[in-house]
Amino acid sequence: MSVHSEIKKVTTETLRKMKFDKEKITMLTAYDFTTAKMVDAGGIDAVLIGDSAANVMAGFETTLPITLDQMIYHSQSVVRGTDRALVVADLPFGTYQSNPEKALESAVRMMKEGGAHAVKIEGGKEISKSIKKIINAGIPVMGHLGLTPQSIYKFGTYKVRAKEEAEAEKLIADAQLLEELGCFAVVLEKIPADLAKKVTEAISIPTIGIGAGPHCDGQVLVYHDMVGMNKGFSPKFLRRYLDLYTEITGAVAQYVKDVKGQDFPNENESY
Repeated sequence: MSVHSEIKKVTTETLRKMKFDKEKITMLTAYDFTTAKMVDAGGIDAVLIGDSAANVMAGFETTLPITLDQMIYHSQSVVRGTDRALVVADLPFGTYQSNPEKALESAVRMMKEGGAHAVKIEGGKEISKSIKKIINAGIPVMGHLGLTPQSIYKFGTYKVRAKEEAEAEKLIADAQLLEELGCFAVVLEKIPADLAKKVTEAISIPTIGIGAGPHCDGQVLVYHDMVGMNKGFSPKFLRRYLDLYTEITGAVAQYVKDVKGQDFPNENESY
C-alpha cells in the first residue's frame, strides 16, 4: 500500500517526502479535462501539462511552436479535471530563456490564468537567473535536464544525452545547482541509467525519469504513448499499457458500418 495513498491533495512537499520514504512517484501528461479526470482517478501523483501537446494534440514535429496562451488553455482544462494530483505545467520555448523578467511574467501567467500548481522549465546553469527569479516570487519550479526537446535544433537529434564524461559531469553539476536554487524536483530525460542513479543519489530533491532507467525517484510518460493512441512511435523506454489506436479505429469502423447499414439507431435508441 502506498505510504501517501490517503493524501487528499499532493503537493511539492509530498513529493519530497516520497523520495525520503523511498516511495516511487508517478506522473503522466494530460492536456484536457476528460483525460485529467481519468488520470487523476487512476491515482497518479502528478500531472504534467507538457509542451508535448504541440506534438500529440496539434501535430507539430517539435515542441517549439506551442505558445504560452495555448499552454494556459491546456492548463485551465486539466486543473478543472484534477482533484488529487499535483499539476505541473511546462513553460514553452521562448517564454523564459531570454531574460528573468520575462520568465517571471510567463510563470505568473501560468499560475494565475492557467491555475497550475508549479511550472517546469528546461536547462541548468544557462537559465539559473530565470529559475531564481521565478522561485523568489514563490512559484514552485521543476527542472528538466538531459534531452531537452526545446533545444532539439541545437542537439540535432533525439538520441540519448550525457553519454560522454564531460556532459555527464555538467548534468550532475546542473542538477545540484537546480537543488541549490530551490527547485522541488527535476525531470531526467533520455540519459544512461547509471548516470540517473548518480544524480538521484547526489541530490535530495526527487528525480523523475523518462528514458532514464529504474533508479529515479519517479517516472513520467506521455499519456497518449502509454495508452497506445500513437502509431509508429516506439522508443525503447516506452511501455504501452493499452492499444487504443486499434480499439478506437475499430469502434469507429463499426459505427460507420452500423449507420450505413441502418442498424443504428435502432428502436430502443429512438424516442
